Amino acid sequence: MDRNKLTVLTLVFFLLFILTACVPGPNTAEKIPDEDGHLAGFIAGLWHGFISPVTFIISLFTKNVRIYEVHNNGGWYNFGFVLGAGLFLQGGIMGRRKARKK
Repeated sequence: MDRNKLTVLTLVFFLLFILTACVPGPNTAEKIPDEDGHLAGFIAGLWHGFISPVTFIISLFTKNVRIYEVHNNGGWYNFGFVLGAGLFLQGGIMGRRKARKK
């Protein structure tokens, strides 16, 4: 194997190793209702994702507000959250680019 290819391959594996070290741990409150017996689902995730920029700013100044509901039903809540955040952020990296006016 060429030395340049070996160097690139080593760097790719090193970067993958570093990135996997940043993966968050499991949510131990997932699929466990809160003290009122509520479990957030898709619609709640959609709403929480949509208001996440505002909620994030509020969460910096108060201990009672979080941007993500830990008592959720798992994948559907996560899907709603990401979809809602994407709607607010106009699609993020997958969004359309506005045509430049000439």
